[in-house]
Amino acid sequence: MGGGAQYPYPKEVWTPSGGWWTNPHNWRSNTAYALLGVAVVGYGIFKYSAEHEERHNAPTRWIPSMMWAKQFKSGEMGIKDESDLRGQPTSHH
Repeated sequence: MGGGAQYPYPKEVWTPSGGWWTNPHNWRSNTAYALLGVAVVGYGIFKYSAEHEERHNAPTRWIPSMMWAKQFKSGEMGIKDESDLRGQPTSHH
């Protein structure tokens, strides 16, 4: 099983991915650094988005962004009361 042995290849060939049958010793730390970088960039994007989020209409039910949006934390906006909308027909499109 396995398709046979590794065939001889030229040692002077260079590729960004490491060439044939690459198995670097520090792959775990490289992976950890990459995941840390993705997490830091993702957190920065989330914070920027949360700071600049602005709703023009109040939601009719609880939504997750109510935990971090400034409009909800400051009390500027809350959940819209639907009691006045119950008698009106609703349009889905």
